Amino acid sequence: MNRLVAIIFYLFFSSIYAQAQKSVFVSRSNPVIPGWYADPEGAIFNKQLWIYPTYSAPYEQQVYLNAFSSSDGVKWKTHKHILDTASVKWATKAIWAPAIISKNGKYYLFFSANDVHPGEIGGIGVAVSNDPGGPFTDYIGKPLIGTVENGAQPIDQFVFRDKDGEYYMIYGGWGHCNIVRLKDDFTGLQPLKDGQLFKEITSKDYVEGPVLFTRKNKYYFMWSEGGWGGPNYRVAYAMADSPFGPFERIGTILKQDSTVATGAGHHSVVQVPGKDQWYIIYHRRPLGEKAANHRVVCIDKMYFDEKGFIKPVKITKQGVGKIKLK
Repeated sequence: MNRLVAIIFYLFFSSIYAQAQKSVFVSRSNPVIPGWYADPEGAIFNKQLWIYPTYSAPYEQQVYLNAFSSSDGVKWKTHKHILDTASVKWATKAIWAPAIISKNGKYYLFFSANDVHPGEIGGIGVAVSNDPGGPFTDYIGKPLIGTVENGAQPIDQFVFRDKDGEYYMIYGGWGHCNIVRLKDDFTGLQPLKDGQLFKEITSKDYVEGPVLFTRKNKYYFMWSEGGWGGPNYRVAYAMADSPFGPFERIGTILKQDSTVATGAGHHSVVQVPGKDQWYIIYHRRPLGEKAANHRVVCIDKMYFDEKGFIKPVKITKQGVGKIKLK
């Protein structure tokens, strides 16, 4: 029986790997992207849904990023090697957890590289392109953040424009999360209004993978808990009136389902423009898979209750089907 299950998994993932090599493919269910990918960043540019994931492989093989775009969430186009170590001289491995933002007709891709530790070269970098599908080139020739501040490893960045017009980034691994204020041209940091350069906003049980968005004048701070390689990886959240918190943990909204998949975490959130319609894009591990890097990207719907709290997400095999972006 175990051998039969192994054969079925091999045939299934051999099939989706073959699909991943095509520039255009159709996906009507979860996983939405064929192949091993993780840490997906979702964004909507020019009425297209974009997904920027980590290529899920051993660190020494994580030397490039691919992207995927779709006008309806079903028919997808693959954009290969939008960024790789050939264009980032200081990065040698572990390029992961991309985050992207557009400004003045350019696209800025923030990424983590080298799994940096104190005294090593690496951390959070930024690349730029005139097209969301790349190619992206190193923007400043060095890490934007390359040191450990407040105990936070410089990884898992998320960038956003606040209602005051300022651009901020939240980031951090090793159980700590910082918020920083970016320079207008994204070439460095500038002090926050209270004078701090790095302000810690860590919430209870925070591990990594922070996300921040607003809805009805509330700031929703989300993060991943547990170990990324295990089955209990999950997403929790908090709410506040400011991007600086304080953020008190409210509860878990994304986790494994023993009938669907394990290790559901490291997500992003997208809102259909002009609508109170939300999707959560995340990675998870197929049932029966034990290898840490065997992760796939999925999309499911995310809902709020009448008080604004996020309802627990139901992870599905069927996915969300067509998404109306226009």
